[in-house]
Amino acid sequence: MAEKNQTVTLTVEGYTAEGLGVGRTEEGMAVFVPGAARGDRLEALLVKVKKTYAFGKLLRVLEPSPHRVEPDCPVFAKCGGCDFRHLTYEEELRLKAERVRDAMERIGGFAVSLPEIVSSPAVAGYRNKAVFPLGEDDGQIVFGLYRSRSHALVPVISCAIQTKEACALAAAVCRWAEECGASVYDERTHTGLLRHVAVRQGAGGCQLTVIAAADALPREDRLVSLAREAVPALQGVILNVNKTPGNRILGDTCRTVWGEDRLTDTLAGHAFSLSPLSFYQVNHGQTEQLYAYAASLAAPSGDTAALDLYCGVGTITLTLADRCREVVGVEIVPAAVEDARQNAARNGVGNVRFLCADAGQAAERLAEEGFQPEVIVVDPPRKGLDEAAVRAICRMAPARVVYVSCDCASMARDARLLRELGGYAPVALKAFDMFPRTANVETVCLLYRQKKDFISVSYEPKDAEYLRQNK
Repeated sequence: MAEKNQTVTLTVEGYTAEGLGVGRTEEGMAVFVPGAARGDRLEALLVKVKKTYAFGKLLRVLEPSPHRVEPDCPVFAKCGGCDFRHLTYEEELRLKAERVRDAMERIGGFAVSLPEIVSSPAVAGYRNKAVFPLGEDDGQIVFGLYRSRSHALVPVISCAIQTKEACALAAAVCRWAEECGASVYDERTHTGLLRHVAVRQGAGGCQLTVIAAADALPREDRLVSLAREAVPALQGVILNVNKTPGNRILGDTCRTVWGEDRLTDTLAGHAFSLSPLSFYQVNHGQTEQLYAYAASLAAPSGDTAALDLYCGVGTITLTLADRCREVVGVEIVPAAVEDARQNAARNGVGNVRFLCADAGQAAERLAEEGFQPEVIVVDPPRKGLDEAAVRAICRMAPARVVYVSCDCASMARDARLLRELGGYAPVALKAFDMFPRTANVETVCLLYRQKKDFISVSYEPKDAEYLRQNK
């Protein structure tokens, strides 16, 4: 019987959904080990033992896997920002595709083959948004990232998945804080001033946001001077006020300290104006590929309507508007809805309207109005759709539902509900590596309303006309 603090020898056979290596003891107990690679033979210390499984800590690799590489980041073993710097990129892609298939089979109940996964155009420095917590190390104010599953700060100078500009601006904020004697916020005592530094980059340059627990900052002119010196392409410095206790990052109030209060970027042929509160995908090149695929699956005909639930600042909505008569976008965040309306006007798109409401409530209201979209696109947060949204979608009975997901487990659950309540079945599925070197994976799934029970998945591209002829 396995016991805590016991050392065991394992051969890693695969991975969990979170990317932990999975091996088995001689008695057959599954052991989950962070930092392991499929094919490793290793020694692990059992740190937590349950009846049928255990968690282990990697002690040493006895025989390395051909999929293992030397991590290229000095804090990889400590920092929680990346999960897979010890794996080849090819192995990372394979395990993410396996994760999607496992979710669709185990949670969704669909018989699927391994989906195609689209690699990211950039694996390093790909994030257009960075959020760094601030802390103290040896009496100095530093920026960094948290250890996995904790709020213990790991100081960094640079980060392999962030840009040089983001790290340079964070370093400038730390220098300013030291000069003016600003304090760092303490989550335990709810005292102190500075909480996080956020940097967003776009076609218009960079935007720096300092998140603090007060309405003003000391020596704001010096902050601006150091930030502009660090990154000449800086477009604006924003103060975001967050006085709430706990670990929420952004507050609801922003004040422009210097420069522009918004940042401009171009995506899928449209210009978008972004505030610090706007949701926007962090991997620009990969987002272009994902949205193009989602739009090709949606394939609305020119005289029909489409519905975009969880529309954010209107990125997918405007993409759909080029292809159909009318698009309704729904988003619960007021600032995002205002951004979406302004973005539509900026791009001269007149066949869209936006509702500020919960997705389920808005879908119910539109269903009662008799709004009948040919296609509904959903891009929900990690928790997925709520039951009201699923029922409203089924009530409107579109020919197709395009599901864009940042969590394949909740997507698989929702796909099962859409089949049970509305007769929808997945007919196309593709994964996109939106977040290289982390365990997250983005997925796009096309569900088509069936007359017969149909639970298998094909990955061949199918346009709307093909589906209409073969339903």
